[in-house]
Amino acid sequence: MLHPQQTLNLSGRLLTLDRPLVMGILNVTPDSFFDGGRYDQIEDALKQTDQMISEGADMIDIGGMSSRPGARVISSDEELTRVLPIIKAIRATYPQIALSVDTVYAATAKATVEAGADLINDISAGTIDEGMYQIVADLGVPYVLMHMQGRPETMQQRPDYEDVVQEVLDFFITQTTLLRKLGVKDLILDPGFGFGKSLEHNYKLLKKMHVFRMLDCPILAGISRKSMINKVLGTRPENALNGTTALHMVALQQGATILRVHDVREAVQVVKLWSQLQ
Repeated sequence: MLHPQQTLNLSGRLLTLDRPLVMGILNVTPDSFFDGGRYDQIEDALKQTDQMISEGADMIDIGGMSSRPGARVISSDEELTRVLPIIKAIRATYPQIALSVDTVYAATAKATVEAGADLINDISAGTIDEGMYQIVADLGVPYVLMHMQGRPETMQQRPDYEDVVQEVLDFFITQTTLLRKLGVKDLILDPGFGFGKSLEHNYKLLKKMHVFRMLDCPILAGISRKSMINKVLGTRPENALNGTTALHMVALQQGATILRVHDVREAVQVVKLWSQLQ
């Protein structure tokens, strides 16, 4: 079944959504929960990008600030120091790959799009920088709208909901309405697994993720190697690939349009197997 929205406009290039897409994660941070410090040098980042593209990645998501629970929120200037050289190098080397930037700052969004990024992935949904919505509208780029209760420093202390699915849906309805009034045309919804949610909240969201399809937006699932897997299986992030793959299939069955992953080859295989069931 095809998703109601069939394309994303990447500065005039159309990225089709006739099958689920795989977004490869490139963390250029010293402290991310799984791969911190591995790809913060240009040569290493290019090598990892090349591998992800060769394995079938449709887009690369570049992050300069860790958003793991308890992580420090750094400044936009520090973030740009980390990501700008790498974005420029990737864009020069791989001109056709779709580049996403994981940021909460309007200034970072503007500078990175000017450097060649195609879309903005904001875990804060404009709550950390109130200028984010307007700058995304001005830039005319797709925007990943993620739900998070609290901030990275405190989000996992005591997450609380009466009905997590309904509250996330209400949030998406309110924010997509506001963003569309500002002129943002291409919106991607991310339920925010692990961002201000307990283990029970995460699995309720995964089980009912299809509910968000009523908003006619692509849905992004960011499950890769997260604690919602490790807490159930007794694993650590480095041993969580099998659990990740299992939940990726569930996410696709629940309507996910984009899988945001550390392991591109395995995610591409899941999409191929899922496609045989359609």
